[in-house]
Amino acid sequence: MDLDERPAYAHRRTDGPGAGCLTVAVRIPVRVVVLLLVLPVRLVWDALVATARGLDRIALRPLGRSCAWLYTSVLTPVARGLARVVGGPATAVWQWVVVPVVRYGAVVPAVWIHRYLLTPLGQGIRRLYETLLTPLGRGLGGAVVWLGRALLVWPCATLWRYVVVPVAVHGVARPLRWAYRRLLTPLGRGCAGLLTVLGRGGVRLLTALAYGGVRLLMFLVVTPVIWVYRRILAPVGREVRAALAVAWRVAGYLSRAFWRALGLVAWQLVGRPARWTYRRVCTPLGHWTRDRVWAPARAAGAAAGRAARDALRWTAETVRRARRDVWGALTGVPEGPWPVEPPEHRARTLGSTTIVPGVAPVPETSPHSVGRVRDPG
Repeated sequence: MDLDERPAYAHRRTDGPGAGCLTVAVRIPVRVVVLLLVLPVRLVWDALVATARGLDRIALRPLGRSCAWLYTSVLTPVARGLARVVGGPATAVWQWVVVPVVRYGAVVPAVWIHRYLLTPLGQGIRRLYETLLTPLGRGLGGAVVWLGRALLVWPCATLWRYVVVPVAVHGVARPLRWAYRRLLTPLGRGCAGLLTVLGRGGVRLLTALAYGGVRLLMFLVVTPVIWVYRRILAPVGREVRAALAVAWRVAGYLSRAFWRALGLVAWQLVGRPARWTYRRVCTPLGHWTRDRVWAPARAAGAAAGRAARDALRWTAETVRRARRDVWGALTGVPEGPWPVEPPEHRARTLGSTTIVPGVAPVPETSPHSVGRVRDPG
């Protein structure tokens, strides 16, 4: 791969007219150093990416499916069962205990107290207030207001109108207005003119000083900084950026080659023997176990289960017959065929009351109730 190749985002080539000897001198060493620094990072990065993908494919996805199956097939039915088991008693307690206790122990007495005690009491208090307290309060309020006006408002208004206002107008306001017009205004105009003249001179002086300082700062600081940035920092930065891009791509090629070689070695040392062992040893052994051991064991288990079910069915039938015989001996009912199968009739269909045309209706009496007493067990 050409180390001089520029990345796609470069706007101009550094080896053109804008590139100097410094750029050409530092290009190859910078790219070599950056490649040596970036290559371990790229190797670790590719290893982490491969590990994350394998972990997601091997562990996280099966774990997620297992959790979903556990939630759907185990936790949901168990929660529904618990809700049914706990919800029934809780609903009954709420409906038959809590609600009646709250209704007849708190709500009904509170409604009765509000309706027959608090409401008449409140209406009586309101009528007392409207008929007695309100007129009395209005009369007392009018008297207090008149007394307050006579003792406070009227004297204060008279004092303000005939004493304070004349003294303030003739003793303070007019002398202050005369002093403002005859003394302060001419003095202020003169000071303003003097300050204007001084300010214009000071502004011109400060402008000249600022202009000189800016020019000096531009010559001593800004111009050298701009030259250093354009001639040194910018080319070095572009070369470092391009070196990082090229080193990252080269490190990617080297990393893929390294991990592929490592994977090939691991496949030859571990994977191929494991596959041969699985195909040549484990698969035939598993097939032989399935055909020679598991299948006969499963058939024997099924036969044993069928035999156990037949034995349980025969035992239940024997117990049922013995109980029927004992019941007949105790009650004196003649023995007969049990159970009695209903005769076939075409008068009705199964689960329906439709009568077939041309056939007599079937009697509604059960065959078990004709001349027999049904066993209570």
